[in-house]
This record gives sequence, structure tokens and C-alpha cells, in this order.
Amino acid sequence: MDKKYQIFVSSTYEDLKEERDQAIKAILEMGHIPVGMEMFSAADEEQWQLIARQIKETDYYVLIIAHRYGSETPEGLSYTEKEYDFAIENGIPTLGFIIEEKAAWPSDKIDTDERTKGKLDKFKSKVKSKLVKYWNGKDDLHGKISISLIKAMNTNPRVGWVRTNDAIVPNVTKELTRLSAENSQLREENKQLLRKQIEAADEVRKAVKILNNNIRDIKVRTTAIWEDATTHSLTLLKIFMSVAPNLINENSSIEISRNLAFSIIGVGYYRVWPTPKNKITDLIADFVSLDLLEPSKKKHPVSDENSYWTLTRIGKQVLKRSRRIQLEEGIDTEDSGSGSGIGV
Repeated sequence: MDKKYQIFVSSTYEDLKEERDQAIKAILEMGHIPVGMEMFSAADEEQWQLIARQIKETDYYVLIIAHRYGSETPEGLSYTEKEYDFAIENGIPTLGFIIEEKAAWPSDKIDTDERTKGKLDKFKSKVKSKLVKYWNGKDDLHGKISISLIKAMNTNPRVGWVRTNDAIVPNVTKELTRLSAENSQLREENKQLLRKQIEAADEVRKAVKILNNNIRDIKVRTTAIWEDATTHSLTLLKIFMSVAPNLINENSSIEISRNLAFSIIGVGYYRVWPTPKNKITDLIADFVSLDLLEPSKKKHPVSDENSYWTLTRIGKQVLKRSRRIQLEEGIDTEDSGSGSGIGV
């Protein structure tokens, strides 16, 4: 019985387009079925479930690695590594292909950020714990993928797909037509989702840059006398990181004042507007202008005259991204209001 195998090709995308084409070409030349991440987008949990299902139904998993770690999930893991981990967890035979360190490669396709490079090195080490092949060009990769797949199919044959009998061919044709139309629609939807994901990441990066480039002088008093207050110069990023955790649900303007005072001098601040009310109003206006804060929609008693605020979607992403970097780099999250700037 002529069996066709489904083979999932995983890699970073923009920097390895030609190499992916060679991998897909090699699979098609062997008469098998390639499946790639370009058919999907891991922009959200729903799309990830679709990718996960495809990997579960895959017979062999081909991973190509060069010099980029790739776009990351909100948890800080690249989508490529997430796919690889899922394939391993589900017992899918994996074939790893890592570029040789001395192979010629365009400089604009190489990660230069130390943190990202560190993640890539760890990922490569993980993949190298199993048998891998090293390649130095797309033509070399084409041949090595073909040879490796042939060996894998001979030593570890999988379920695969077989041609059905003539009696149900019309139904299969009908189903394939339906799936083709559905796949076309999903591709278009996934392109839109990926575009939104990229736009969201750009918004977060831009917001953090603006926050880190603007400094505000904040007065903090420990008594009712403003003349005795001390002045502290902080970036808007440090200020945001000191008050944002208590804005995940909601917080009042006066509590924001207290949170900011505590982050600067600790206990002992004056309870009634320890930082000037007008300064808090200005800071809130700054954060609103960057789409980081919005008025809370929760109901409060009519007698409550406080103003309440909460983080927007972008505000939560800025907090999540910056907080994760603090944890990864060992920065004291209790001192985020007075520590060094955070680059994301």
C-alpha cells in the first residue's frame, strides 16, 4: 500500500524562506505531504490549538535553525521552540537541522541582542540533545532533509495516509474541496491576526521607549507641610512600573499617589496625597495619552467621589513584558520604581 506521510516543517520565517522552500520541495519530491507554520498564525490561543492539532496528526517533524530565535509568545518562548516542545511531548519523531557556525550568512538575519542570542543558544542545546544534522546552505539542506527522512521512514515507520477505495472517492473529493475552501479562509484570517499581533508588539515597544525617554520630578511628603517634601526625578517607565500592578483590576487616583510614594521612600509617607494631586492627574493624563490607562467601568457607590483607573490592553502588555524581563534578568521587582531603565 502506497503510504504518504505528513511532515511538519518548523523554523523562523522571514530569515529562512528559501530554506523552507527547499525543505518543502524535498518533501514533495519524495511524494509526501508538507505542512508549515506559514499556513497558520500562533497569534492567539485559538490559532495555537489549530497548529497543535496539525502537529499531533503529523508523522515527522522537521526543525530548521539558523541565527534567529524568532518572535516570542507572551510567556517569552519563541513560537518555533513552543512547536518543537509540543512535538517532543507528543512523541512525534523530530529531525533537527542546525546551520554550521562557520557557514556564510547575511548579517541582517542574525540576532544581535544578547538576551535573545542566549535564548537561541539554549534552544540549540536542547535540540542537540537528540541527533541533528548541520547544514551550510539551502542546497545542502535539501539533500540532508531528503536523506534523513528516508532513514526515519525506514527505521521508524508511522501511520501515514493511504489512498482510499473508489467507492468513497466522490465523498473524499467533496471533503477535500470543503477543506481547501476552509483552509483558504483560515489563511486569510491568520494573516489578519498576525498583522494585529505585529502591530500590538510595535505599540508596546513604542510605548516603553516613550516612557523611558521622559523624566518627571515627583515631590513626596511625610508630613502635611509641602515645604518639607523631597523631590525625586524618575522616568515615566519607572513610575508606571511602580503603580501598574495595582491597576490590573482598578485603583483610585489617591491610591496611585500612595503607591508611588511608597515605591520612592517606603513607609512613612503622608497618607493624604503624599505626592501632589495635580502631579498625579498629569501622570494619569500621560498614561492615558499612550493608551496605557482608561477609566474603570466598575460600579461604585454614589457617595464615592474618587476617580478610578485601570490598565488597557496595551498597558497590561507593557507591564507583563517589562515584569518578565525583570524576573529573567534578576532585577528586584519590589524596587522597580527606583531601579535602572528596562529595555524591551
